[in-house]
Amino acid sequence: DKLKTLLELLPEHDLPEDLKSKHCKRCVVVGSGGILRGSELGHLLNQFDIVIRLNDAPVQGYTDHVGNKTTIRMTYPEGAPLSEHEYPPASLFVAVLFKSVDFNWLQAMVKNETL
Repeated sequence: DKLKTLLELLPEHDLPEDLKSKHCKRCVVVGSGGILRGSELGHLLNQFDIVIRLNDAPVQGYTDHVGNKTTIRMTYPEGAPLSEHEYPPASLFVAVLFKSVDFNWLQAMVKNETL
């Protein structure tokens, strides 16, 4: 019931046109474990068609190592980046919901309420 109510609150959306038109030939998933620190692979990661970043992995200050391209950012609500600079306008934010509190978070976001 909670999920049904929440889905009724959400506006219907499709993928952004630039994502729908991409033919995902080369994709990369960049985690948040810090293994890329010192790697200087940023230029290589930026060459992928789709760059999916997980959790709150920082980009600013680490672009030489992790690149600066973000096509999709996937995270749990509590792992969402706090800085608006970590949400590039051309990227898609995907909230991964699985706990009851996650659904409460999304409902508060949609209704512009505080938790």
